[in-house]
Amino acid sequence: MSEVVELSNHLLSQSGRSINAPKTPPPVFFNRKELGQILQVYGQMVAKSEWRDYAIGQTKTTCSFAIFHRTTDKPVYRIYKEPRLTNKQGAYSVINHTGLTLKRGQELEQVLKVFDKKRLQSVD
Repeated sequence: MSEVVELSNHLLSQSGRSINAPKTPPPVFFNRKELGQILQVYGQMVAKSEWRDYAIGQTKTTCSFAIFHRTTDKPVYRIYKEPRLTNKQGAYSVINHTGLTLKRGQELEQVLKVFDKKRLQSVD
């Protein structure tokens, strides 16, 4: 049994990782439910011809869903997931094109209410 432990310690030291080294956190991304909620709102706004394109981005600590009016424009809105802020301000936020945080919270469904049809009516 001790030979197995020695062998595994030797293999780990060969790979450059220590046995007691902290594990790297898993990458941050939207899960299936969250992505479904976002795409439902996105689809409604596409049907109204308000939004036309989107992009999904990821860093080590956040992921974002950027919404565009035209493909060549800057994002009109960005929906962020930042799990390290879960216990402070909430993991989810919606930010507009000027960088102003429109809504932040613990639940994505509540944060997405910023896009209610009452608030985003087209002006003809």
